[in-house]
Amino acid sequence: MLILGIESSCDETGVALVESGMGGAPHGLPRLLAHALHSQIEMHQAYGGVVPELASRDHIRRVLPLTTQVLEGAACTLQEVDVVAYTRGPGLAGALLVGSGVACALAAALGKPVLGVHHLEGHLLSPFLSADPPQFPFVALLVSGGHTQLMRVDGVGRYELLGETIDDAAGEAFDKSAKLMGLPYPGGPGLAVLAEYGDPAAYKLPRPLLHSGNFDFSFAGLKTAVLTQSQKLGPAVLQEGSTIRADLAASTQAAIVEVLLKKSMAALKHTGLQRLVVAGGVGANRELRRQLNAACLKAGVRVHYPELHLCTDNGAMIAMAAAMRLDAGSQQAEHRYSFDVKPRWPLDSLA
Repeated sequence: MLILGIESSCDETGVALVESGMGGAPHGLPRLLAHALHSQIEMHQAYGGVVPELASRDHIRRVLPLTTQVLEGAACTLQEVDVVAYTRGPGLAGALLVGSGVACALAAALGKPVLGVHHLEGHLLSPFLSADPPQFPFVALLVSGGHTQLMRVDGVGRYELLGETIDDAAGEAFDKSAKLMGLPYPGGPGLAVLAEYGDPAAYKLPRPLLHSGNFDFSFAGLKTAVLTQSQKLGPAVLQEGSTIRADLAASTQAAIVEVLLKKSMAALKHTGLQRLVVAGGVGANRELRRQLNAACLKAGVRVHYPELHLCTDNGAMIAMAAAMRLDAGSQQAEHRYSFDVKPRWPLDSLA
């Protein structure tokens, strides 16, 4: 069965083709045949963040050419596609409507069923696309954009929320702190690079909710502390090549990573599980991976990540999530082409 996946929840347009039901596929999992991605980062940099209307318009321009590219890469025709999957939410409403509308129109023209996919479930299951896929059950650390969550995952659609952010997410803390240091959008990756040249102990920054006794997160206070510290340090924070700037970046990253690390390890201890999955854009952070790898090795826990190029939003994770849902029998694709989107959609509400 061939599943075409379309992702358009924010500022990346992604299309992918996955083949499921293949007994010869590694680990018996669906197999990624081809995927293509267009990032809107350059377009949004001039505004210092995502402009929803511009994002929607760009998705309209990109989605069909990317679909053609993917089909050609997989040596398949559109008529061979069995199911068209798309991101139904959460995300920007206008951007979601583009992908949903195109997916349903394609499916209607082909007479094929459609399946709406939860964006965060796509991230959650994206490590199953890697060369070292996890096995259920596991604890998942989801760190994607405005979402930071710890979940217990017992199977496809079997998710228990352990804790989540009560204000700013880890990705927002990275991006907003980076902006205070004069780094271009998106600031998180730039801050991580700058942090490699700084001293993580240079400035004492808070670790919000680190000792709260639960698995919730809060990064708004950290962002405020970075603002206060940057105002004290003055213009040097904005100077390229400044040691002060690098030290503040390293100290900020150290605070975020410590909270994510200790909450994740506490969740593993609480559940008694021996497997951790890290997914989402922040999951590509090298310092987070380094510290998690070391802590999990010491605790005798297996840790799994998506491939680096699949950490950001992409169509492969949407097609994979759809394939795994269909294979598990937890959802059926439908010949129903009216659609709605869910800009807000709790992951633990899925069945």
